[in-house]
Amino acid sequence: MNSFLCFLLIIALCLGSSNAVWEKNTVHFKNSLGPQNILKIHCVSNEDNLGFHYLSPGQTYDFSFHDSALKTKFNCDLWQGPDFRFHASFTAYEGKVIIVRYGRNVFWDAREEGIYRAEDKETPKLMYSWTI
Repeated sequence: MNSFLCFLLIIALCLGSSNAVWEKNTVHFKNSLGPQNILKIHCVSNEDNLGFHYLSPGQTYDFSFHDSALKTKFNCDLWQGPDFRFHASFTAYEGKVIIVRYGRNVFWDAREEGIYRAEDKETPKLMYSWTI
């Protein structure tokens, strides 16, 4: 029985690391703030630092990736307002251990009252308020 479980684990890991066949997951950010209000974004995972990105109102920023069987997780910080004094820090994407997901789209919309989230075709929901 142990050999069979090891075999299944190896198959799951191989499938999870096969990037050529499976559609990537994508995280999308949109600046829906007021005029002249720049959105600053910084996202990191255990493997990647995606750097800083600055969005004018109406602009978007997306990044795509394959899930890892060891749990993919992207933490992001967003800033806006005068001198970027309003801030939010949150997990923008979190996969599961061994269960690899493909083709997911997670949408984050920065608005004056806070940050909204939707996955695929869901209606956006307010998830985070800005803090000073």
